[in-house]
This record gives sequence, structure tokens and C-alpha cells, in this order.
Amino acid sequence: MYVDMVTARHYEERLQEEYLEGKQPAFDISAGPIPGELHLAAGHEASAAGVCQHLRDDDTVTAPHRPHHVAIAKGVDLERMTAEIFGRETGLGKGKGGHMHLFDPDVGFACSGIIAEGCPPAAGAGLAAKKRNTDSVAVAYLGEGAIDQGAFLESLNFAAVHDLPVVFVVEDNDWAISMPKGRVTDVENGAQRAGGFDMPGVRVDHDDAVAIYDAAKEAIGRARDRNGPTLMEVQVHRRMGHFMGDPESYRPEEDQEAAAERDSIARLEADLQSHGVDEESIEELRDDAHERVEDAIAFAKDQPEPDPSAAHEDVFVNPPSGVTDTEPEYDLAGGDD
Repeated sequence: MYVDMVTARHYEERLQEEYLEGKQPAFDISAGPIPGELHLAAGHEASAAGVCQHLRDDDTVTAPHRPHHVAIAKGVDLERMTAEIFGRETGLGKGKGGHMHLFDPDVGFACSGIIAEGCPPAAGAGLAAKKRNTDSVAVAYLGEGAIDQGAFLESLNFAAVHDLPVVFVVEDNDWAISMPKGRVTDVENGAQRAGGFDMPGVRVDHDDAVAIYDAAKEAIGRARDRNGPTLMEVQVHRRMGHFMGDPESYRPEEDQEAAAERDSIARLEADLQSHGVDEESIEELRDDAHERVEDAIAFAKDQPEPDPSAAHEDVFVNPPSGVTDTEPEYDLAGGDD
């Protein structure tokens, strides 16, 4: 868990540096080596590491628009993920999806920029596992600002009615974009939403990877044994803005300072030391994680950008007439029109 968390933290910090290149002093979202928006999850690492340690490649995980820490903990190919974020041809989505639309079927991971959108696909994966009579499980991550979304509530109901092997993990970082939690929802503990669907609800109320690991062990074990879904809420903290370029003028300075002090990585490092892991071993793990991140970024920056002509590949329909040099071909078997 420590390696996953350190890898994710350094990854986010390095992406921040790469993303801001060329975008300042006047913020230009289209400039620099990483195009478009970027949402980072520094401070969320414990929720990913604690849960995903219990998962296998045949388990499904869906993540929201802040996905990198979950992807790393689930085992997504770091080089191909980084290439995707940099918009390169060898990325997971051939450079067309960007950081909010990562998909790695080899380890059962996907994410989306739409709030709570990952909940229905996770419920679907749980239903598929049940129909196939396997012990695979599905995990859907979402933020505390998403617990009033219809997709989330409908998925809770669907999972409960069909007794599906799904665990819903709400990451509570106290902020729903620019709104404090209390102004967005009427419940302080998001796990209480489980009560309306007759499923277990549990909250881990501090940034502790071990406590999350213990809670997830029970929830995922319950799902794997075909005893139904669970709703978990885990407390995390937000060390960066909602998106890169966010001035965070809405956020009190003391809240930012408090978040910086609640470091789950430092907490886990202290736990390791209390169990006899020496500083030299910890530093070696940290150095290896940093090297892996640097290698992935170097790989991505060395990859080619997609050819513009590939824009019409891997789409659901042919481009309209006149967009390309050749007319689309249609196979209308059995008709002359």
C-alpha cells in the first residue's frame, strides 16, 4: 500500500509540473504538453491503496474524474496511462480520451468525467459476475458531492434489489468542486445513504490506509461470498484545487493548511516504522516509486502524437459525407437502395 500511495503522490505532483508548463502566467488551458483539463487526487491515496489491495485483475473498478491514484492501485499500465494523459498515440485510448477517460481492460479499470457515471457500469459488472457464477466483484468510486446524483442512488437500489457483488466507495474530501460539503448534501455521513437500500454502510472517518484496508476487507469479502453490496465512505483530503488552474479563492487558508497536515502517507510511514521497517528500506521503496514515475513520464513525452487522419477511427458511425476524401461504404445486404 505504501508503494502505491507514494507512486500516486509523486505522479500527481509531477503531472502538476508538466501540466503547468507553458500555461502561465496567463492560464491557457490549451498550452503545454498536457492538453485540456487535469484533476488531481493528491491526498486521496489511502482510499485507493486500502481498497484495491483486495482486488484481482478480473474484478472491475470504475473511477470518477480524479482517477490516477485508483488506476495505479488497480495496476493500470503506468506508461500507457501517462501516454494517454499526454495525448499520445500509444496511450490507453490512442491519445484521444485524456486523463478523465482511461480504460484498461487488462485489469478491469475505467473512469469518466461525468459525476457518478461509474456507478451503473459497476452494477452491471456485478450483475455479469453473478450471471456467470464467478466470484468477481466490482467497485465504484465517487466523491461525496456525487451522493445525491440519480445514477448513484439508482445503482444502490439496483445492486440491493439484485443482491449484487458491488462495493460503492465514496471519497469525502470535504469539497464538492467549490462548495463545502455542508452546502451540498443534507447528511454528514454519506454511508447513511445505505440505510435506504437495506445494505451495510460504513465510514472510515480519518485518512488511514490500514483502517480503510480493514473496512474494505470485510466489504469486498462480503461481496465475493455473494452476500450483497456495501456502501463505504472514507475520509480523504484535498491537497490541490478542484482542477489545475483553480485559484481556490473560495477555500479558507486554514482549511488548506489542515489538509496539508493530514497526510495519510506520513501516517502509514510511521506505522511501518513502528513495525520495524527501517528508514533505509522506506527510502528505497520511495526512490523506486519515484523512478517508475519518471520513467513513465519520459516514455510518454517520447511517444508520437496521433495522426489527425485517425480522428475517425474507433468511432460508432462513419463520418458524414464530405469530411474525408473517400465516401463511407455501407453494406446493405438484401437491398438495392
